[in-house]
Amino acid sequence: MPISLEEVRHVAKLARLDLEEVEMLAFQGELNALLGHFSDIECIDVGSVEPNAHVVQAYNVWDEDVASEGLDRQRALRSGSLTRAGFFLVPTIIED
Repeated sequence: MPISLEEVRHVAKLARLDLEEVEMLAFQGELNALLGHFSDIECIDVGSVEPNAHVVQAYNVWDEDVASEGLDRQRALRSGSLTRAGFFLVPTIIED
C-alpha cells in the first residue's frame, strides 16, 4: 500500500518539519521505495532459519575475582591537580 502525499504531510507536521511541496514529493517517492524493499523482504522464506539474538555468538568473559592491593592515598593524590590534607580539591558548584 503506497504512502499518500497527505500522509507525508501529516508525518511532516508531527515532526514539525517545514517542507516544501517538492521535498514532500521526494520523501513520498523515497518512502514508497522503502516500503517496496520491505515487501521484497517479506517474500523471503525464513522458515528453516533458526532465530538468533545476535549475528555472532556472544559469550561473557569473566575474570577471576581476586582481591589485589589498590592505590595508596599518596599515589592516588598524585593524579589530582589540587589537593589538601589528603583530599582532592574541586571547584564549588553550589553556592549558599
